[in-house]
Amino acid sequence: MVVPQPLCESSQTLADFDWNNLRSFLAIARSGRLTVAAARLHLDHTTLSRRLASLEQALQTRLFDRCPSGYLLTEAGRRLLPIAERMESLAIGAGDAVGGTARSVEGIVRVGSPEGFGSYFLASRVGRLADLHPRLNLQLIAASAVFSLAKRDADIVIAVSRPPAGRLVASKLTDYDLALYAAPSYLAAHPPIASSADLPSHRFVSYIDDLLNFPELDVLQHVAPAGATSLESSNLVAQLKATLAGAGLCVLPAFLGEQEPGLVRVLPGEVRLSRSLWLIVHQDLSELARIKAVVAFIKDEVRADRDIFRLD
Repeated sequence: MVVPQPLCESSQTLADFDWNNLRSFLAIARSGRLTVAAARLHLDHTTLSRRLASLEQALQTRLFDRCPSGYLLTEAGRRLLPIAERMESLAIGAGDAVGGTARSVEGIVRVGSPEGFGSYFLASRVGRLADLHPRLNLQLIAASAVFSLAKRDADIVIAVSRPPAGRLVASKLTDYDLALYAAPSYLAAHPPIASSADLPSHRFVSYIDDLLNFPELDVLQHVAPAGATSLESSNLVAQLKATLAGAGLCVLPAFLGEQEPGLVRVLPGEVRLSRSLWLIVHQDLSELARIKAVVAFIKDEVRADRDIFRLD
C-alpha cells in the first residue's frame, strides 16, 4: 500500500509498505501512550516502538512529538491519520468479505455500555449470542465512561444521549424510566415519606457530581435537590448494593430497580423520570457481518423485553 507523496520525499522507501506499522501508528494516535497502544495490539512496547520508527523512516518524517503527557501527533501525523483510518476500513472490509466472515460471523466485537444496561441487562443474555455464533468473541465494557468510536475504544456503543453529527450510524434502542427506590429496612428506620415534600429530610445514594460523565444521569437534582447524600459513587453497582443495605434512597433505572426483590419503589405516583438509550456504530464498521450480528442481537433482546424498561 502506498501513502500519498506529500508525506515523504521518495516513494521508493514505501515499495514494501508494512501494514502492521500503520496499525501501530493508529493505536498510538488513538491512545496517546505507547504502553496502552502496545497492550491493545498485544505487543511489547519495544516492538511497537520499532514499528513506529520504521514507519517514520519510510515516510522520512516525524509523526509524533514525545512529551511527558504522551505522544502527540505532529502536522504530518495529523495528515496521515485520516488516510490510515481509510486504509484500516478497507483492510477490515476485505477480511470480512474475502476471509469468510461475511458468511460465518466470527472475530472480536467490543461493546461499550452504561453500567446498568451492560451488567444487568446485556450480560445476562449474551450466552444466547455465543450459542448463535460460536466463533464470535464479545468483549463487554460496562462502565460509566465515555467511549470513542473514532479511537476504537469500542466497536458498538450504547449511550444515554444521541451522538452529534458525524460518520456514525445511530438509532434509538429504547426509552426507559427511572424511579426512586429504598430498602424496607431504611424505610422502617426513618420518617414516613408521604410526598416529595418529605424527601429533603432523607438520605440519598447517588453519583459523585464531578465524576459524572453524562448530564442525563444527574437525576437526583430532579427528585430532591436539597436532600443529603450518605454515599456517592461513580459505580452504579455500588449504589445499588448500598441502597439494598439501607444506606438511603436511590434513583435507579426501572429495568434494575423493579427486578430487585430487596427494594421498594418510593412515591410511585410522583417520582418518575425518562431517559433514552442509543445504539451507535462507526460508519466504517456498520456493514461488517460480526457488527451487524451483535447489533441485531442487542436490538432483538431489548425488543423482546421492552416492558421491563418502562413503569406501569
